[in-house]
Amino acid sequence: MEKGSGEEDARHTEAEVEAVYRAESRRVLATLIRLLGDFDLAEDALQDAFAAAMGKWPVEGVPKNPRAWLVSTGRFKAIDALRRRARFDARQGELARRLIEQAPPPPDLPDDGPLEDDRLRLIFTCCHPALPTPARIALTLREVCGLTTEEVAHAFLVSPATLAQRIVRAKSKIRDARIPYRVPERRELPERLDAVLHVVYLVFNEGYSASAGDELARPELSAEAIRLGRLLLGLLPEPEVMGLLALMLLQNSRRAARSTESGELVLLPDQDRALWDQEAIREGVGLVERAVRAQRFGPYTLQAAIAAVHAEAPSAEETDWAQIVALYDVLIRIEPSPVVELNRAVAVAMRDGPEAGLERVDEILARGDLRDFHLAHAARADFLRRLGRASDAHGAYARALELARQEPERSYLRARIAELEGGE
Repeated sequence: MEKGSGEEDARHTEAEVEAVYRAESRRVLATLIRLLGDFDLAEDALQDAFAAAMGKWPVEGVPKNPRAWLVSTGRFKAIDALRRRARFDARQGELARRLIEQAPPPPDLPDDGPLEDDRLRLIFTCCHPALPTPARIALTLREVCGLTTEEVAHAFLVSPATLAQRIVRAKSKIRDARIPYRVPERRELPERLDAVLHVVYLVFNEGYSASAGDELARPELSAEAIRLGRLLLGLLPEPEVMGLLALMLLQNSRRAARSTESGELVLLPDQDRALWDQEAIREGVGLVERAVRAQRFGPYTLQAAIAAVHAEAPSAEETDWAQIVALYDVLIRIEPSPVVELNRAVAVAMRDGPEAGLERVDEILARGDLRDFHLAHAARADFLRRLGRASDAHGAYARALELARQEPERSYLRARIAELEGGE
């Protein structure tokens, strides 16, 4: 084989390994945690398995089932590591012996299995009631979905160091309390479900609108959240599970229309609705209708109902804004929050005009709520612009730009500021 061809093959295999890592690493990690019973040991095994893949796959070729190969390799790498540590700690040797005696993983791991999915088991483990709620969410986002510590820290508005300590404590609690790695029994599911739904929705949100960085979205996270939502629905077909899956499908249906080819942000009123995914809309609307008929729905179903009204409207102008405001009124009663109030203010502005919306946003900001939330200032700026108050709008857009961390949003805000400056 010519040298150039060999180098090209090596680069191709390296790209394949990287692709497998992006697609499968979290599933491999979840299975290793089940097999090894320890988060840190499994994480080390995952890295060792991919390091081995980088060394062997260019020579031997990519195996038929890369995930099964990685799980098997990671398990044996962990056993080897425990044997080496046994020279200093006899307990490590005992653990290695137990792992050897356990049945090895099957040679061909299935891609999915609603009740047997290791990632679903891992979510319920991370969301165990023995853990504080912030720790449940942080641990799941970090371990199940692979968000970096920095990304999770931003979601919690804490420093990465604080977040890292929170995750370490959560892992220690799982280990010391011997929290089982399993899907709860059906009688246990309802009390555990709220935290799990919250986690899945946070994962979806990070994918649908990235908290920071150069990209508007991270589609792989949105797709993963939807996959987990489907698994949950198969496990527990409760109205709020239907509502969450519907909400994710309806929001994700707009993904192709949310940005231009160059990556610029396109707001909902300006989107080309012909690009919306009609199949996802039909499925989402059907789930909303099922959840509403159950008459035991909650905040996710109400948000999905709002998204369904948007999805079925031919244009922003023809949207039933009165119905959306009414749905927000119900949502505020059952789950009050300043962000819901902000969204309602935007709907009120579409129904009654920008002055009505501005009045409500100013009330929210006057309380101190959302003072550092860029979307509140961006909404206020838009109302001021529509009212012809260019100078005030300029200041509000500038404040929103100061707070925004996602580059497509920052680019959008800079363009609005430039328009105002050009009109002066």
